[in-house]
Amino acid sequence: MSGNGKIAMITGAGSGIGRSVALAMMKEGYSVVLAGRRQDALDETATLGAAHGVPTLAVSTDLANPDAVKNLFAKTKERFGRLDVLFNNAGTNAPPIPLEELSFEQWQTVLGANLTAAFLCTQEAFRIMKDQSPRGGRIINNGSVSAQTPRPNSAPYTATKHAISGLTKSTSLDGRKYDIACGQIDIGNAATNMTQKMSTGVLQADLSIAAEPTMNVENVANAVVFMSSLPLDANVSTITVMATKMPLAGRG
Repeated sequence: MSGNGKIAMITGAGSGIGRSVALAMMKEGYSVVLAGRRQDALDETATLGAAHGVPTLAVSTDLANPDAVKNLFAKTKERFGRLDVLFNNAGTNAPPIPLEELSFEQWQTVLGANLTAAFLCTQEAFRIMKDQSPRGGRIINNGSVSAQTPRPNSAPYTATKHAISGLTKSTSLDGRKYDIACGQIDIGNAATNMTQKMSTGVLQADLSIAAEPTMNVENVANAVVFMSSLPLDANVSTITVMATKMPLAGRG
């Protein structure tokens, strides 16, 4: 497939949701910048999408490090000259232990990966998007359904995902003058390596252990492709894509 002339950056592109979205964007003709911690995983994603015939750039990046993020975006601009879509997807979690047992380091690690990284990437995307021609672009944040309501023993993850909702709203507002649109996708129980345990049982609000339904991660990728396809005068501000029968409504 020939490219569509647009450039997308996917963070956390080495596995799971990020990989699925990256491959879907390649299929739609986007040239894709793949960012994440592990170069080998990013290269594997690029290889999996090679049949789509679009250029890719894989950059191993500590997304919570300002200098590393600046380097990522500098390489993107050098290679492609512009950026049309940023999917802030990279993230991590702390062990599911009681709140009072979490270490400060565990808190900081989740804060850096889930929130600081999204802010740093958004800031660098603004700097490119506001000055390019045609001007503007689209930023999509992975909020997770934890941006809406928590699981037990998830304070760092839930706090950062609620904060992503605030970042999304501020980005949408502050991006208007630059023709930068920003929306959020809240994802629930997409089947990836990270959610395999859901089939055997996870802790519920009543402290029981129960298996939970999951959905194909391609549903998430399709939603991101749709959000990305809109003209910049239209925006999906928030969308929830979840396994129909997962316990979100009524959680707790």
